[in-house]
Amino acid sequence: MTIAIFIVVLCIAVFGPAIWVSRVLDRYSVPADRYPGTAADLARRLLDRHGLQSVAVETTDQGDHYDPEARAVRLSEDKFGGRSLTAITVAAHEVGHAVQDRDAYGPLRMRTRLVRATRGIEKIGAGVLMVSPFLGLLSRTPAVGLLTFAAGLVTLGTSAVVHLVTLPTEFNASFARALPMLEEHRILKAVDRPHARRLLTAAALTYVSASLMSLLNIARWIAILRR
Repeated sequence: MTIAIFIVVLCIAVFGPAIWVSRVLDRYSVPADRYPGTAADLARRLLDRHGLQSVAVETTDQGDHYDPEARAVRLSEDKFGGRSLTAITVAAHEVGHAVQDRDAYGPLRMRTRLVRATRGIEKIGAGVLMVSPFLGLLSRTPAVGLLTFAAGLVTLGTSAVVHLVTLPTEFNASFARALPMLEEHRILKAVDRPHARRLLTAAALTYVSASLMSLLNIARWIAILRR
């Protein structure tokens, strides 16, 4: 019974945020022509008004994000050319990160360093998990295999930890940057303001929900290694 409860709680913790974020983003993606200009146009206008003419606005298949190294706001295709409340709000959130970068916002700088330092670590973790049983067999010391396996688990969880630790950066981009910009430039329709706050919360949680989902890789590797 205790194991069943633990599994239920774990599923809620892992799937809950991702499901909520997805539902909120989908809900306000209609009507698709809610606003006259596209999200890409809005991002460009907001960047220019905040002295960020050198920051590019690009499409991507890697998910909506701001790349501080390339100095580019990148939007998925549905957002880039989208005119829904979701598209407009997500674009403002990513511009919020660009403004953080301009202002040398400490937590964003810290996250950039953490992401750079841990780049590729998940791949290493997967490799460690794959070789851990063999190391245990070759050394004939179970402890070696267990330690290697534990190292692999920690490595795969790195992404989730990084985004959880730097979550305040996301909320700052949403509510200290994006929302004031949307209000200052009178972008939002009056009836959309409370909905925009929900969307900005969802935008802030996007990375965290994706990182939590990545923890399922750990369960997958455990299942493989137990066969």
